[in-house]
Amino acid sequence: MISTEGAESGGDQPCFRLEPLKTHLPGKAGDSHLLFGDMDTPSKVTANGVQDIEDRILRITGYYGYFPGYSSHRREEGSESHADTPGSEASEEGTSYQTCANTVLKVLGGLLLVLCVSSSWVGTTQLVQLTFKSFSCPFFISWFSTNWTILLFPLYYGGHVVTTRDKQTPIQKFRECSRLFGEDGMTLKLFLKRTAPFSILWTLTNYLYLLALRKLTATDVSALYCCHKAFVFLLSWIVLKDRFMGVRIVAAIMAITGIVMMAYADGFHGDSIIGVALAVGSASTSALYKVLFKMFLGSANLGEVAHFLSTMGVFNLIFISFIPLILYFTKVEHWGSLSSLPWGYLCGLAGLWLVFNILVNVGVVLTYPILISIGTLLSVPGNAVVDVLKHEVIFSVVRLAATCIICLGFLLLLLPEEWDSVTLRFLAAFKKPEEHGEELTDSSIHTRSRSQANGAVSIPMA
Repeated sequence: MISTEGAESGGDQPCFRLEPLKTHLPGKAGDSHLLFGDMDTPSKVTANGVQDIEDRILRITGYYGYFPGYSSHRREEGSESHADTPGSEASEEGTSYQTCANTVLKVLGGLLLVLCVSSSWVGTTQLVQLTFKSFSCPFFISWFSTNWTILLFPLYYGGHVVTTRDKQTPIQKFRECSRLFGEDGMTLKLFLKRTAPFSILWTLTNYLYLLALRKLTATDVSALYCCHKAFVFLLSWIVLKDRFMGVRIVAAIMAITGIVMMAYADGFHGDSIIGVALAVGSASTSALYKVLFKMFLGSANLGEVAHFLSTMGVFNLIFISFIPLILYFTKVEHWGSLSSLPWGYLCGLAGLWLVFNILVNVGVVLTYPILISIGTLLSVPGNAVVDVLKHEVIFSVVRLAATCIICLGFLLLLLPEEWDSVTLRFLAAFKKPEEHGEELTDSSIHTRSRSQANGAVSIPMA
């Protein structure tokens, strides 16, 4: 525009000065510039004019949070985020790769542990029946094998010394693991109060299991023993007030059905019904042991479990040693001189039993507990293979059906508590892509209709 100012240096004539004329042409990219005036002012317009038009549209439509230069600010933020993306993606990929590798190693180790658990339990069961041919004293075998659990804590401490830098003395480690009994550690009163009932249940479980092996085949006894999982659920639901699950009730019913069918296989008479009762009794005492352990001692780590089992071995050696003597003098379980005992079978049996306990307790810490349960279940077909190939046992249809029903119920009991919600999420995952496509279509139609109502146009970005 034109303006008049005072004369310079006392001059009387007016001086005319041309102000810079600012003309903005919205139509084209190259016309939005200063025609005259100060050229030092930087231009905020991009080469293709898109930025200026974007700012104008945002200002007209009243976009919340708009300020001059909003589009350029957003574009700069986008470029910065794209610059940071490769590094973050690389770190995320490295973390996910490491997590997947750890999971794969844990699963492979668990599968190997499953085979070891199954093999050790099959070996223990078959070796018991071999021992009975020359030495039929089940309580002495149970007492002798339980004494070997004293070695569990020394073995655990040896592993602690090898694998840990901060080493502790045996007394320090023993006191640390004694906290399972209470804050004050293990006293004589707590030793008798906590160890005695569990030691009695442990002895009953093993003794009844061995008695059942004298009446039934190893396959039948191992299948009936798998019912302890159903008994654990029922006792936990009644005593510990655990969550009710319909599928586990079905599994418990299947276990009871398998027990009845197993007893019916030989017509509810003879050694069969007695063997079934003994095997079911062993499963029941095992379930009671586990529920009471969870009630009074709660969850325990590997060191505390090793300490507890070694303590039970000491209790067995001190307080239960009189029972084999009573059975010997009453001629219930009579053997000759100590030199005539089958020490090879006895030591092999006790060693396999010890290995089984070590694998079960270590496996729960190192891998998934469900794999340990599967290893116990696989002992049923393992024993069946040995019985058919070596002992030439012929299984009836009823026994095979009962065994399959018990094993199926055992597998149902392994389902996690959230199995129903997990299954629903898995099924819903297939429907999400279709629903997501429909949502995108609806949102695009809604966006077009609103844009037409506001008079806005779509601008292709260069």
